[in-house]
Amino acid sequence: MESLDLSHILAGANGFFLHFVAAAALTGAFAFCYLWITPYAEFKLIREGKTAPAVAFSAALLGFVLALCGAIANSVSFIDMLIWAGIALFLQVLVFVGLRLAFADLCKRIAADELGPAIVLAGFALAAGLLSAACMTY
Repeated sequence: MESLDLSHILAGANGFFLHFVAAAALTGAFAFCYLWITPYAEFKLIREGKTAPAVAFSAALLGFVLALCGAIANSVSFIDMLIWAGIALFLQVLVFVGLRLAFADLCKRIAADELGPAIVLAGFALAAGLLSAACMTY
């Protein structure tokens, strides 16, 4: 029976913590960018009890994190992961901008707590995240 070697078990800890801290910072950066590009105040609306902004924001965040997971799992280096995370962030912003152009009243309707437009935005954000994660393979 092989004995447990703590140094062998903890060999990946530095990489884990580096990627985890970077992923948390990247997620925060994405949230900041997303909140900046939306013309309505998500957190204010959510505090008022509105569901649609919460659905749209949560799904956009999850869509980014799904793609970020693909970047972390498939990157060949830390820098590679950062580059793919930047691409994932760009694609999520592109989804929002594209839907905003396709549906002129999207933001107004989400701010008015209409779930339909929020669910459409959520679906596209999650789809983009899943597709991004799947495409980040070598």
